[in-house]
Amino acid sequence: MYLADRSAPAGAKTAPDGGPDRTRTVASTVLALGAVSLITDVSSEMVTAVLPLYLVAGLGLSPLGFGALDGVYNGVSALVQLTGGHLADRVRNHKLIAGIGYGLSALCKPLLLLAHSLGPVGVVLALERTGKGLRTAPRDALISLSTPAELQGRAFGVHRAMDTTGALLGPLAAFFILNMAVGGYDAVFGVSACVAVLGVVVLVLFVPSGAGPGPAAAGAAKPARAKPTGEKPAGAKPTGVNLREAAALLRLPRLRALALCAALLGLTTVSDAFLYLLLQDRTGLPEHWFPLLPLGTAAVFLLLAVPAGALADRIGRRTVFLAGHALLLAGYGLLLWAPHWPALPYLALVLHGLFYAATDGVLPAAVGVTVPAKLRATGLAVVGTSQALARFGCSLGFGAAWTVWGAGPALAAAAAGLCCCAAVAGFVLRPGPPAPAPDSATGTGTGTGRLPRGTR
Repeated sequence: MYLADRSAPAGAKTAPDGGPDRTRTVASTVLALGAVSLITDVSSEMVTAVLPLYLVAGLGLSPLGFGALDGVYNGVSALVQLTGGHLADRVRNHKLIAGIGYGLSALCKPLLLLAHSLGPVGVVLALERTGKGLRTAPRDALISLSTPAELQGRAFGVHRAMDTTGALLGPLAAFFILNMAVGGYDAVFGVSACVAVLGVVVLVLFVPSGAGPGPAAAGAAKPARAKPTGEKPAGAKPTGVNLREAAALLRLPRLRALALCAALLGLTTVSDAFLYLLLQDRTGLPEHWFPLLPLGTAAVFLLLAVPAGALADRIGRRTVFLAGHALLLAGYGLLLWAPHWPALPYLALVLHGLFYAATDGVLPAAVGVTVPAKLRATGLAVVGTSQALARFGCSLGFGAAWTVWGAGPALAAAAAGLCCCAAVAGFVLRPGPPAPAPDSATGTGTGTGRLPRGTR
């Protein structure tokens, strides 16, 4: 039920005041943030596409060393997410905190030109992930707060599709630069830095300020416009959120369930970098084609992010979320039992892209209708941190298992773990009695008591 919660009645076609429904169009905030993410992802994915090969083949890292560095790369982001989410809710300016995060990541890109050993590279990557951690929860809160509850999946799908367009263009740019420019990796890092600065400029100029919830107040639906329960009078200055209020979020059973399942499934989700290294290892793909592997994932994600988000809004987020992990498990199976099949790289990348389309936007959409508006960024950060810390552990464990046992046994262990964790998540997120919808400002129940679609 928790991944299927929607507080608006099914099939609503008109606005609350009786006028035409305007919620079917994507908010300008979502489109502006999508443009920022698109540009930033071009920059980030240029680096990400060549980084595994640069570290393993160029700097000579072992799988265990790469797993540790990849874990730090994701773990730092996870820890900082809580700080970014709480700060955004406390100062009531989500754009400001997101902008600091985007700016820090942009500043780190040129530093890769100066880092040519494991220590400096690790420091630069940790700082870059600090920027990502700061911006993730405020950015997602801006998307959620500008979108009605019944369309959260679609809005996040649109944003993720734009974001993935950048993920599609970044590796392509890295491929051409790596094969045409003198200096190879340094040329990739230099161009990446310039593109990152452009993303910050677009954020400053075109994204509206995130000082509080927008007109949609997209936390949970309000019964009527005339008397929105718990809202402050017009013109009242929004107050920040203290640590006690933020900690009280953990008393929400739905949020605890989402955080638990995100962590469980993250523990057995092999990182993208390791997946691409596995593909190369098991298929003998030439090194100069390696930067193009993320394109397969990104292309499928781009095509299906919006349909998957809309489907989750329609049939239930739990169903789509768990189906995505089943597709990832199928990809693991192909890598294990069909390593010499000519179609393996294509099928594995398609399944990987389907996994992201069914999960990446669906999870924050579920959190968005669970957490009150004034704590939206903090709630998103709690779940995001749970997932990222679990993936940090997975990177360390998988790298160690690959080093000790080899690639095949390590992947088999991950597949077995994913199967078990998905079964537990399916039980935790099973349909149950409907919970009252939280009021957008106070989090108190004001719902209608109807079962959401997808849980009946």
